Amino acid sequence: MAFQTKQDHVAEILRERIISGIYARGEKLKQADIAAELGVSITPVREALQMLEAEGYVKGLAHKGVLVPELVDVCSKEILDLRLILEKELTQHAIRNMTKADLITIQQIQKQLNEAIQQNDINAVRTGNYRFHFKLYELAQCSMTLKFVRVLWAQYPFTSQDKTSSRPDAMRIEHQKILDELAAGNEAGAVQAMLDHIKSGWQQLNLDQ
Repeated sequence: MAFQTKQDHVAEILRERIISGIYARGEKLKQADIAAELGVSITPVREALQMLEAEGYVKGLAHKGVLVPELVDVCSKEILDLRLILEKELTQHAIRNMTKADLITIQQIQKQLNEAIQQNDINAVRTGNYRFHFKLYELAQCSMTLKFVRVLWAQYPFTSQDKTSSRPDAMRIEHQKILDELAAGNEAGAVQAMLDHIKSGWQQLNLDQ
């Protein structure tokens, strides 16, 4: 596992909370409250929020802290196209670097995600989906590409897909397909399964709008 500074650790927690909807769009985030909850000083929280502002996860307000920005009503297809290109690249590199222990870790994340789907815990489902993807992508060891993908995810309205109950079940099936291909060592199959998964989410998003 790559070394994480305190600010990196805090930033990752906040990304998950924003993607999952634990922090609502338009919600103001207070540094002191986050620091107290996570048991860290204000400094790594402030630095983490600066990182997230650069990525688009939060928006700074002059002398008033930061908030989680509202999303635009329509998700540009350009975001989808960029996700397909960059996440394909990350998936390819991740597969080549993956160990048996890495695969087990991702399988465990999926197991937790499946449990969240069964319990209809939407926040946990979104968090599990985020962890599934980025645990895999981190294995690629392509830090700049990973940074760009994080920026794209900040602009992608995942929460809109909760308007129907079918998406979590489809996600479970699609993730399992990716895992099956990874376990079989089938790079081409795993990459295609990932691309199909991303496209499926986009199609569901547009059906829901």
